[in-house]
Amino acid sequence: MPRVQAVAFDVIETLFPIAPLRPRLVGAGLPEHALETWFAQILRDAFALEVASSYEPFATVATSALRVMLRQADLPSEDSVIESVLEGFQSLDPHDDVTAGFDRVKQARLPLVTLTNGSAKVTEALLDRAGLRDRVDQVIVIDDVKHWKPSAAVYTHCAAQLDIAPARLALVAAHGWDIHGAARAGLATGFVRRDGQPMTGAMHSPDVQADDLPTVIDGLVALPDAAD
Repeated sequence: MPRVQAVAFDVIETLFPIAPLRPRLVGAGLPEHALETWFAQILRDAFALEVASSYEPFATVATSALRVMLRQADLPSEDSVIESVLEGFQSLDPHDDVTAGFDRVKQARLPLVTLTNGSAKVTEALLDRAGLRDRVDQVIVIDDVKHWKPSAAVYTHCAAQLDIAPARLALVAAHGWDIHGAARAGLATGFVRRDGQPMTGAMHSPDVQADDLPTVIDGLVALPDAAD
């Protein structure tokens, strides 16, 4: 019997690149490299909250981090400026291989879910806008468990929602920390190298890695059961 019985996809960067947010940040007066800095600070603050057994949703953490950046640069930081940037999350376009990757999952007759640190509202909007919502069986978000990925609680919650053991669930992501967390929780893992970004050697190696989603899915579907 194949090991993988369902596939969960991370959303931001894995399915939808955030590069289109760059002009919004530049429009607010920040430099070109501010996008990478902001995203890193969102993760830094979220992971710190998680380690300290606290929880705040994505929008709160993202807003706080952006407001600090704007104030440090002596730029306007009122709510309207920040909202104009955050609204961009709902208008991102998917990577070119997402439809083909989803189709591979459906061809294998496996449940397909998204598992994101973002909100259900934004994720639903992105999937609807891209014409992908009908391919997704469930949108699972961290608000359900009040933990951020890569906490094991998020991945085991996802498996429970699908009524399968964690070992039967595969996570597909473009982030090494997400792969590591999923692997430590017992999931199968598929790493997609977006823009050639390699998997860090400090974290758990993925079961499958490739430059595109269809190849990652093919590899995950072919994983043998540990008992075989």
